[in-house]
Amino acid sequence: MKPKYILLSFSLVAGFTYLPNVMAVEYGVHGIADLRLNAVDSLEKSYLAAGQGKFGLNNGAHASIAQAATQLSATWDNGLSLHSVINAYANTESNNDSKIGMTETYLKYRTIPNQAGYRFQIKSGIYYPEISLENDAFAWASKDTLNSSMINTWIGEEVRVLGTDFKATRLGRLNNNKFDLSFSASAFVNNDPTGALLAWHGWTSSSRQTLWTERRTIPWFDALDEGGVLENQARDTDPFLELDNNIGYHLNVEWKLHHQGEISAGYYDNRATPYKVVNGQYGWDTRFYHLGAKWRLSQNISLVAQYLAGETLMQNTSREDVVNNSYQSGFIALSYRWFSLLGNKKHKSTVRVEEFSVDDHDNTVGDDNNEDGIALTLNHTYRVNKNWFVAAEANVIDSTRPARAYENQDIDLVEKQLQLSVRYFF
Repeated sequence: MKPKYILLSFSLVAGFTYLPNVMAVEYGVHGIADLRLNAVDSLEKSYLAAGQGKFGLNNGAHASIAQAATQLSATWDNGLSLHSVINAYANTESNNDSKIGMTETYLKYRTIPNQAGYRFQIKSGIYYPEISLENDAFAWASKDTLNSSMINTWIGEEVRVLGTDFKATRLGRLNNNKFDLSFSASAFVNNDPTGALLAWHGWTSSSRQTLWTERRTIPWFDALDEGGVLENQARDTDPFLELDNNIGYHLNVEWKLHHQGEISAGYYDNRATPYKVVNGQYGWDTRFYHLGAKWRLSQNISLVAQYLAGETLMQNTSREDVVNNSYQSGFIALSYRWFSLLGNKKHKSTVRVEEFSVDDHDNTVGDDNNEDGIALTLNHTYRVNKNWFVAAEANVIDSTRPARAYENQDIDLVEKQLQLSVRYFF
């Protein structure tokens, strides 16, 4: 889409010299349409249907619109820009998951570099913390795989904030270096119940992002019954609530080597009060650190790796532990870009290996959050042209989760999924 420019002129005529102040604004519209055929082999309901399955769809064959998104932007020539993302997901016969809404909206201001080679940026609104290294396409989609990793599926489901982020970057090209170094700090609210879904359905894998203000149904387990420790817990959790007016924070540092790759590390703490409860929504004191690397190993081989580990705590109003979990997940993904005899790079293959676990440290009866497992993703993508992509993907997840026994299911489960996708980026 060609950019459009609007010139805004202001003048002051009151005996003063006419001094026009002309400011240009460029509008951008981008997005993605993702049409998929899925075949799922699983004995459990999907996590999106309030089950203990690891995929977003139930057992069987499905045709769906996995994502239809529009990313809108307005950029002024003074460094100010406005960004908003609208995501939609079509109805599927298995879990009635048909939704449309906003996932991000923020205002950003970025300065020009100063004489010392530093550039500063401030961002305010609703946004993803800078964690993912794989969801780098329009509307937070992933370029190399159809399903996000388990780390970034969770980020897309529960980790979004209303806040302000300040970022300072030392530019290598202005300091006779081959690398850029950045540090960012965010202060935020509206993320107090984060950790509930990770505790109650565990690590999962899909491309589904939770919409702002959307609620998610949690799986049933014994402690939710009348007389159980969690009988007052709402059956739908809202990850993006503010319950205690405490301000959370996220710190992140990035080192980028020009034309080679980047390494990042960060720490997130929502600083929620774990014994605060409002209308069945509890505060979860959730914190974690994350490490990541994205590297070009050769002309046609690239690597992406991430690791995330942390803790979450939820208590009753008497300040007794109800859920006290530690959790971790990591993945390594290698992508190979195939060069044809004509020199084009239309084919790309990706293999991703993951490991994940949750350790339950509390003694709550009827609420076992322990789990562990491994996952494998194989993807091949063909670029038809600049906008159209066709992809085939196989996903396998082998997990052990004792909570499945609450519904008389085997705690050990191997789930498989085949996907065929036609994606249009604009």
